[in-house]
Amino acid sequence: MKYSESHEWIRTEDRTGLATVGVTDYAQRELGDIVYVELPIVGKAIQANKEAAVLESTKAAADVYSPVSGTIVEVNTRLSESPELINNSAENEGWIFKIKLTDASELDKLMDNTAYNRITKHKT
Repeated sequence: MKYSESHEWIRTEDRTGLATVGVTDYAQRELGDIVYVELPIVGKAIQANKEAAVLESTKAAADVYSPVSGTIVEVNTRLSESPELINNSAENEGWIFKIKLTDASELDKLMDNTAYNRITKHKT
């Protein structure tokens, strides 16, 4: 799993060029109770670090950015009925979308778990 500075995670699936994206546990804690998720459109091409989805919580709305460039191939439709999945399981069942990467080298620009924990540790 890799992490972006804007608190998204990405998990690649074995050399298929597919990856799953969501927000980190840290991000969901900061947002509070998620009450609505605006999912991206399947088939949409997106650039790295551009808005892909929107989360609305009892505290605020927050953009979710794609950590890599590619095409959205699937969205977690369960979030439409149960947005709290992000609060309950941000880094597993609360995934937001799957993307077909156009440039796998973009993954090298993201943080590993140790680096991500370093940037969030001083914020807690």
